Amino acid sequence: MVESPSLRPDSRLRPQRLGITLGDVTGVGPEVALKALQELQGSKDVQYVMIGDSEVVDQTCKSLGFPTPPVIASVQETFHHSVAVWCPPGPVLMGPYTPGCSTAAIAAIEWLRAAGTACLEGLLDGMVTAPVSKEAILRANIPFVGQTEFLTELAGNSPTGMMLLGPDDRERWLRVLLATTHLPLKQVASSLTTHGILTSIQLASRACRELALSRSRIAVCGLNPHAGEGGKMGSEEIEIIRPAVTQARSDGIDVTGPYPADTLFHRAYRGDFDVVISMYHDQGLVPLKMVAFDSGVNWTVGLPFVRTSPDHGTAYDIAGKGLANPSSMIAALRLAHQLLNARFSK
Repeated sequence: MVESPSLRPDSRLRPQRLGITLGDVTGVGPEVALKALQELQGSKDVQYVMIGDSEVVDQTCKSLGFPTPPVIASVQETFHHSVAVWCPPGPVLMGPYTPGCSTAAIAAIEWLRAAGTACLEGLLDGMVTAPVSKEAILRANIPFVGQTEFLTELAGNSPTGMMLLGPDDRERWLRVLLATTHLPLKQVASSLTTHGILTSIQLASRACRELALSRSRIAVCGLNPHAGEGGKMGSEEIEIIRPAVTQARSDGIDVTGPYPADTLFHRAYRGDFDVVISMYHDQGLVPLKMVAFDSGVNWTVGLPFVRTSPDHGTAYDIAGKGLANPSSMIAALRLAHQLLNARFSK
Protein backbone atom coordinates (compact mmCIF):
# COMPACT_ATOMS: atom_id res chain seq x y z
CA MET A 1 0.00 0.00 0.00
CA VAL A 2 1.27 3.49 -0.87
CA GLU A 3 1.72 5.59 2.26
CA SER A 4 1.62 9.36 2.70
CA PRO A 5 4.96 11.07 3.40
CA SER A 6 5.45 13.15 6.52
CA LEU A 7 6.67 16.74 6.65
CA ARG A 8 9.78 17.83 8.51
CA PRO A 9 9.08 18.90 12.11
CA ASP A 10 10.17 22.53 11.54
CA SER A 11 7.57 22.94 8.78
CA ARG A 12 4.83 23.06 11.39
CA LEU A 13 6.44 26.07 13.08
CA ARG A 14 6.44 28.38 10.07
CA PRO A 15 4.20 29.33 7.16
CA GLN A 16 3.91 26.95 4.25
CA ARG A 17 6.46 27.55 1.50
CA LEU A 18 5.13 26.99 -2.00
CA GLY A 19 7.37 27.27 -5.03
CA ILE A 20 5.90 28.30 -8.39
CA THR A 21 8.04 27.44 -11.40
CA LEU A 22 7.57 29.86 -14.29
CA GLY A 23 7.60 27.08 -16.89
CA ASP A 24 8.18 28.13 -20.49
CA VAL A 25 8.32 31.90 -20.14
CA THR A 26 7.41 32.40 -23.80
CA GLY A 27 3.97 31.05 -22.87
CA VAL A 28 1.38 32.26 -20.37
CA GLY A 29 3.00 30.78 -17.25
CA PRO A 30 4.37 34.02 -15.76
CA GLU A 31 1.13 35.86 -16.50
CA VAL A 32 -1.23 33.32 -14.93
CA ALA A 33 1.08 32.91 -11.93
CA LEU A 34 1.16 36.64 -11.23
CA LYS A 35 -2.57 37.05 -11.78
CA ALA A 36 -3.25 34.16 -9.41
CA LEU A 37 -0.95 35.57 -6.75
CA GLN A 38 -2.60 38.96 -7.06
CA GLU A 39 -5.88 37.31 -6.08
CA LEU A 40 -4.51 34.99 -3.38
CA GLN A 41 -2.11 37.31 -1.56
CA GLY A 42 -2.89 38.11 2.04
CA SER A 43 -2.73 34.69 3.67
CA LYS A 44 -0.34 34.68 6.62
CA ASP A 45 0.16 30.93 6.61
CA VAL A 46 1.68 30.54 3.13
CA GLN A 47 4.65 32.10 1.34
CA TYR A 48 5.05 31.94 -2.43
CA VAL A 49 8.38 31.74 -4.24
CA MET A 50 8.33 32.30 -7.99
CA ILE A 51 11.22 30.30 -9.45
CA GLY A 52 12.68 31.55 -12.71
CA ASP A 53 13.91 34.64 -14.52
CA SER A 54 13.43 37.76 -12.37
CA GLU A 55 13.56 39.99 -15.47
CA VAL A 56 10.60 38.14 -16.96
CA VAL A 57 8.68 38.58 -13.72
CA ASP A 58 9.51 42.29 -13.65
CA GLN A 59 8.45 42.81 -17.28
CA THR A 60 5.23 40.84 -16.79
CA CYS A 61 4.37 42.80 -13.64
CA LYS A 62 4.87 46.08 -15.48
CA SER A 63 2.67 44.97 -18.37
CA LEU A 64 -0.08 43.95 -15.94
CA GLY A 65 0.29 46.94 -13.65
CA PHE A 66 1.27 44.80 -10.65
CA PRO A 67 4.01 45.55 -8.08
CA THR A 68 7.18 43.56 -8.68
CA PRO A 69 8.00 41.02 -5.93
CA PRO A 70 11.44 41.22 -4.29
CA VAL A 71 14.26 39.02 -5.59
CA ILE A 72 15.84 36.69 -3.03
CA ALA A 73 19.21 34.95 -3.07
CA SER A 74 18.01 31.73 -1.38
CA VAL A 75 14.78 29.98 -0.53
CA GLN A 76 15.36 30.53 3.19
CA GLU A 77 14.72 34.25 2.67
CA THR A 78 11.07 33.51 1.89
CA PHE A 79 10.39 33.74 5.62
CA HIS A 80 10.48 37.52 5.22
CA HIS A 81 8.25 37.81 2.15
CA SER A 82 4.74 36.72 1.26
CA VAL A 83 5.77 36.60 -2.42
CA ALA A 84 9.32 36.58 -3.75
CA VAL A 85 11.30 35.63 -6.86
CA TRP A 86 14.23 33.21 -6.78
CA CYS A 87 16.51 32.59 -9.72
CA PRO A 88 18.38 29.40 -8.80
CA PRO A 89 22.15 29.24 -9.28
CA GLY A 90 23.42 27.02 -12.05
CA PRO A 91 23.30 26.73 -15.83
CA VAL A 92 20.14 28.76 -16.33
CA LEU A 93 20.10 30.61 -19.64
CA MET A 94 18.51 34.05 -19.37
CA GLY A 95 16.58 35.89 -22.10
CA PRO A 96 15.91 37.36 -24.55
CA TYR A 97 13.39 34.67 -25.40
CA THR A 98 11.40 33.96 -28.56
CA PRO A 99 8.25 31.79 -28.55
CA GLY A 100 9.05 28.11 -28.10
CA CYS A 101 12.81 28.68 -28.19
CA SER A 102 15.37 26.23 -26.82
CA THR A 103 16.68 28.81 -24.36
CA ALA A 104 13.29 29.01 -22.65
CA ALA A 105 12.91 25.22 -22.73
CA ILE A 106 16.30 24.63 -21.10
CA ALA A 107 15.59 27.27 -18.46
CA ALA A 108 12.21 25.70 -17.67
CA ILE A 109 13.85 22.34 -16.98
CA GLU A 110 16.52 23.91 -14.75
CA TRP A 111 13.86 25.73 -12.72
CA LEU A 112 11.82 22.53 -12.41
CA ARG A 113 14.88 20.65 -11.18
CA ALA A 114 15.77 23.39 -8.69
CA ALA A 115 12.24 23.51 -7.29
CA GLY A 116 12.01 19.74 -6.95
CA THR A 117 15.40 19.60 -5.23
CA ALA A 118 14.37 22.37 -2.82
CA CYS A 119 11.25 20.36 -1.96
CA LEU A 120 13.29 17.20 -1.37
CA GLU A 121 15.67 19.15 0.87
CA GLY A 122 12.78 20.54 2.92
CA LEU A 123 13.37 24.14 1.85
CA LEU A 124 10.00 24.17 0.08
CA ASP A 125 6.95 22.21 1.21
CA GLY A 126 5.43 21.96 -2.23
CA MET A 127 5.44 23.33 -5.73
CA VAL A 128 3.05 24.46 -8.44
CA THR A 129 4.39 24.16 -11.96
CA ALA A 130 3.48 26.49 -14.80
CA PRO A 131 3.17 24.88 -18.25
CA VAL A 132 6.15 23.82 -20.36
CA SER A 133 6.36 22.82 -24.00
CA LYS A 134 7.39 19.19 -24.41
CA GLU A 135 8.04 19.85 -28.09
CA ALA A 136 10.44 22.73 -27.33
CA ILE A 137 12.24 20.68 -24.66
CA LEU A 138 12.75 17.75 -27.01
CA ARG A 139 13.89 20.16 -29.72
CA ALA A 140 16.57 21.31 -27.26
CA ASN A 141 17.82 17.68 -27.15
CA ILE A 142 16.63 17.08 -23.57
CA PRO A 143 15.02 13.65 -22.99
CA PHE A 144 11.62 14.48 -21.54
CA VAL A 145 8.24 12.79 -21.14
CA GLY A 146 6.47 15.27 -18.88
CA GLN A 147 6.82 17.23 -15.65
CA THR A 148 5.12 14.44 -13.68
CA GLU A 149 7.61 11.85 -14.91
CA PHE A 150 10.55 14.25 -14.44
CA LEU A 151 9.69 14.91 -10.79
CA THR A 152 8.97 11.23 -10.13
CA GLU A 153 12.46 10.33 -11.33
CA LEU A 154 14.01 13.20 -9.39
CA ALA A 155 12.30 12.01 -6.21
CA GLY A 156 13.59 8.45 -6.59
CA ASN A 157 10.96 6.77 -8.76
CA SER A 158 8.52 5.82 -6.00
CA PRO A 159 5.06 5.07 -7.44
CA THR A 160 3.22 8.22 -8.43
CA GLY A 161 -0.01 8.90 -10.25
CA MET A 162 -1.27 11.74 -12.40
CA MET A 163 -4.64 12.88 -11.13
CA LEU A 164 -6.72 15.50 -12.93
CA LEU A 165 -9.58 17.02 -10.99
CA GLY A 166 -11.94 19.93 -11.15
CA PRO A 167 -15.54 21.07 -10.68
CA ASP A 168 -18.07 22.44 -13.13
CA ASP A 169 -19.91 25.72 -12.50
CA ARG A 170 -22.31 23.88 -10.16
CA GLU A 171 -19.49 22.40 -8.05
CA ARG A 172 -19.94 18.90 -9.47
CA TRP A 173 -16.49 17.30 -9.38
CA LEU A 174 -14.76 14.87 -11.68
CA ARG A 175 -11.51 13.25 -10.55
CA VAL A 176 -9.49 11.06 -12.88
CA LEU A 177 -6.26 9.17 -12.20
CA LEU A 178 -4.38 7.88 -15.24
CA ALA A 179 -3.08 4.30 -15.33
CA THR A 180 -0.74 5.36 -18.16
CA THR A 181 0.27 8.93 -18.91
CA HIS A 182 2.15 10.27 -21.91
CA LEU A 183 2.23 7.32 -24.28
CA PRO A 184 1.39 6.88 -27.95
CA LEU A 185 -1.97 5.12 -28.18
CA LYS A 186 -0.42 2.11 -29.91
CA GLN A 187 1.72 1.45 -26.79
CA VAL A 188 -1.04 1.64 -24.19
CA ALA A 189 -2.27 -1.97 -24.25
CA SER A 190 1.22 -3.45 -23.99
CA SER A 191 2.09 -1.05 -21.14
CA LEU A 192 -0.82 -2.01 -18.90
CA THR A 193 -0.04 -4.46 -16.09
CA THR A 194 -2.10 -5.77 -13.19
CA HIS A 195 0.50 -4.43 -10.75
CA GLY A 196 0.45 -1.00 -12.37
CA ILE A 197 -3.33 -0.75 -12.27
CA LEU A 198 -3.37 -1.96 -8.66
CA THR A 199 -0.88 0.79 -7.80
CA SER A 200 -3.11 3.35 -9.52
CA ILE A 201 -6.08 2.16 -7.45
CA GLN A 202 -4.02 2.44 -4.26
CA LEU A 203 -2.93 5.96 -5.20
CA ALA A 204 -6.52 6.94 -5.92
CA SER A 205 -7.54 5.66 -2.48
CA ARG A 206 -4.74 7.66 -0.91
CA ALA A 207 -5.83 10.74 -2.85
CA CYS A 208 -9.34 10.47 -1.42
CA ARG A 209 -7.87 10.40 2.08
CA GLU A 210 -5.63 13.41 1.43
CA LEU A 211 -8.60 15.30 0.01
CA ALA A 212 -10.58 14.38 3.14
CA LEU A 213 -13.46 13.05 1.06
CA SER A 214 -16.24 11.40 3.04
CA ARG A 215 -16.12 8.38 0.72
CA SER A 216 -13.52 6.73 -1.52
CA ARG A 217 -15.59 5.11 -4.25
CA ILE A 218 -13.22 4.24 -7.07
CA ALA A 219 -14.32 3.04 -10.50
CA VAL A 220 -12.00 1.55 -13.11
CA CYS A 221 -12.39 2.05 -16.85
CA GLY A 222 -12.07 -0.71 -19.35
CA LEU A 223 -9.55 -0.32 -22.15
CA ASN A 224 -11.64 -1.56 -25.05
CA PRO A 225 -15.07 -0.43 -26.30
CA HIS A 226 -17.84 -1.84 -24.07
CA ALA A 227 -15.09 -2.98 -21.65
CA GLY A 228 -14.17 -5.77 -24.05
CA GLU A 229 -17.62 -7.39 -24.30
CA GLY A 230 -16.60 -10.37 -22.21
CA GLY A 231 -13.42 -10.96 -24.18
CA LYS A 232 -14.94 -10.67 -27.64
CA MET A 233 -13.41 -7.25 -28.20
CA GLY A 234 -10.11 -7.62 -26.34
CA SER A 235 -8.88 -9.61 -23.37
CA GLU A 236 -7.20 -6.87 -21.30
CA GLU A 237 -10.24 -6.40 -19.05
CA ILE A 238 -10.28 -10.10 -18.13
CA GLU A 239 -6.55 -10.80 -17.98
CA ILE A 240 -5.11 -7.52 -16.62
CA ILE A 241 -7.64 -5.04 -15.28
CA ARG A 242 -10.13 -7.21 -13.39
CA PRO A 243 -7.42 -9.05 -11.37
CA ALA A 244 -6.16 -5.66 -10.14
CA VAL A 245 -9.67 -4.67 -9.06
CA THR A 246 -10.15 -8.03 -7.30
CA GLN A 247 -6.85 -7.67 -5.43
CA ALA A 248 -7.62 -4.10 -4.38
CA ARG A 249 -11.05 -5.11 -3.09
CA SER A 250 -9.47 -7.91 -1.05
CA ASP A 251 -7.19 -5.23 0.44
CA GLY A 252 -10.26 -3.31 1.62
CA ILE A 253 -10.43 -0.62 -1.08
CA ASP A 254 -13.89 0.41 -2.29
CA VAL A 255 -13.30 -0.16 -6.01
CA THR A 256 -15.36 -1.67 -8.82
CA GLY A 257 -14.99 -2.25 -12.54
CA PRO A 258 -13.88 -2.44 -15.22
CA TYR A 259 -16.72 -0.44 -16.75
CA PRO A 260 -17.23 0.83 -20.31
CA ALA A 261 -15.73 4.31 -20.41
CA ASP A 262 -18.59 5.73 -22.49
CA THR A 263 -21.01 5.38 -19.57
CA LEU A 264 -18.66 5.43 -16.59
CA PHE A 265 -17.78 9.12 -16.80
CA HIS A 266 -21.44 10.08 -16.87
CA ARG A 267 -22.00 8.04 -13.72
CA ALA A 268 -19.00 9.63 -12.00
CA TYR A 269 -20.13 13.11 -13.03
CA ARG A 270 -23.55 12.58 -11.48
CA GLY A 271 -21.91 11.52 -8.22
CA ASP A 272 -21.86 7.70 -8.23
CA PHE A 273 -18.06 7.57 -7.87
CA ASP A 274 -15.34 9.75 -6.34
CA VAL A 275 -12.41 8.83 -8.63
CA VAL A 276 -12.19 7.18 -12.03
CA ILE A 277 -9.10 5.20 -13.06
CA SER A 278 -8.55 5.85 -16.75
CA MET A 279 -6.45 3.51 -18.87
CA TYR A 280 -4.89 6.19 -21.05
CA HIS A 281 -4.43 9.94 -21.35
CA ASP A 282 -7.25 11.10 -23.61
CA GLN A 283 -9.75 8.60 -22.22
CA GLY A 284 -9.59 10.55 -18.96
CA LEU A 285 -8.71 14.08 -20.02
CA VAL A 286 -11.40 14.59 -22.65
CA PRO A 287 -14.29 14.26 -20.15
CA LEU A 288 -12.33 16.12 -17.46
CA LYS A 289 -11.75 19.12 -19.70
CA MET A 290 -15.34 19.06 -20.87
CA VAL A 291 -16.40 19.46 -17.23
CA ALA A 292 -13.63 21.68 -15.84
CA PHE A 293 -11.69 23.30 -18.66
CA ASP A 294 -10.89 26.49 -16.71
CA SER A 295 -10.81 25.00 -13.22
CA GLY A 296 -9.00 21.69 -13.73
CA VAL A 297 -5.83 20.88 -11.80
CA ASN A 298 -3.08 18.32 -12.38
CA TRP A 299 -1.93 16.74 -9.09
CA THR A 300 0.96 14.28 -8.80
CA VAL A 301 -0.16 11.82 -6.13
CA GLY A 302 2.64 9.90 -4.39
CA LEU A 303 5.51 12.38 -4.39
CA PRO A 304 7.19 13.12 -1.03
CA PHE A 305 6.03 16.72 -1.47
CA VAL A 306 2.94 18.43 -2.85
CA ARG A 307 2.97 19.18 -6.56
CA THR A 308 0.08 20.59 -8.54
CA SER A 309 -0.19 22.32 -11.89
CA PRO A 310 -2.77 24.15 -13.97
CA ASP A 311 -4.37 21.84 -16.50
CA HIS A 312 -3.53 23.81 -19.63
CA GLY A 313 -0.61 24.38 -21.96
CA THR A 314 1.70 27.26 -22.83
CA ALA A 315 -0.88 29.03 -25.06
CA TYR A 316 1.78 30.74 -27.16
CA ASP A 317 -0.89 32.43 -29.27
CA ILE A 318 -2.06 34.68 -26.42
CA ALA A 319 1.18 34.96 -24.42
CA GLY A 320 2.12 38.53 -23.54
CA LYS A 321 -1.30 39.93 -24.44
CA GLY A 322 -2.78 39.98 -20.94
CA LEU A 323 -5.59 37.64 -22.03
CA ALA A 324 -4.67 34.47 -20.13
CA ASN A 325 -7.27 33.11 -17.71
CA PRO A 326 -5.65 32.37 -14.31
CA SER A 327 -8.51 30.20 -13.01
CA SER A 328 -6.66 26.90 -13.34
CA MET A 329 -3.52 28.33 -11.71
CA ILE A 330 -5.62 29.72 -8.85
CA ALA A 331 -7.21 26.29 -8.44
CA ALA A 332 -3.76 24.62 -8.48
CA LEU A 333 -2.46 26.96 -5.78
CA ARG A 334 -5.56 26.48 -3.64
CA LEU A 335 -5.36 22.70 -3.94
CA ALA A 336 -1.66 22.74 -3.00
CA HIS A 337 -2.52 24.88 0.03
CA GLN A 338 -5.35 22.49 1.00
CA LEU A 339 -3.12 19.44 0.70
CA LEU A 340 -0.39 21.06 2.77
CA ASN A 341 -2.90 22.04 5.44
CA ALA A 342 -3.93 18.38 5.67
CA ARG A 343 -0.32 17.25 6.01
CA PHE A 344 0.60 20.00 8.48
CA SER A 345 -2.30 18.99 10.72
CA LYS A 346 -1.14 15.39 11.11
